[in-house]
Amino acid sequence: MLLNDNPSRTSRTSRTAGAELEAVTDATFADRVLGSDLPVLVEFWAPWCGPCRMLGPVLEQIAGEHADRLRVVKINHDENPQTGMATRVMAVPTMQVYRDGELVKSLVGARSKARLLSELEDVLSPA
Repeated sequence: MLLNDNPSRTSRTSRTAGAELEAVTDATFADRVLGSDLPVLVEFWAPWCGPCRMLGPVLEQIAGEHADRLRVVKINHDENPQTGMATRVMAVPTMQVYRDGELVKSLVGARSKARLLSELEDVLSPA
């Protein structure tokens, strides 16, 4: 039997699967984040950051579940220092939420999905 032939495994995978996060750069930040019609959660991360690696799957799940209300992107802080300096990011992981080109929320450190969704409740609620 192939793994995909097991219905319980397939349904479990589809429930927890998320969306791959778009990577933005210093060059694309203004267009993709500040110019977005949707609110945007930006994760500032680094490859060496353990908490960033733990947070990645959580953000992918949120991106997949709330794609109609929130865009979730990531930016490698080490490779894109201009954006980090301009937005005053001092540590990774940092998550910043932008709405209509303005910073509306900043969160530092990894979180559980439940806690992050609770902190994003005002952003995810219909306006």
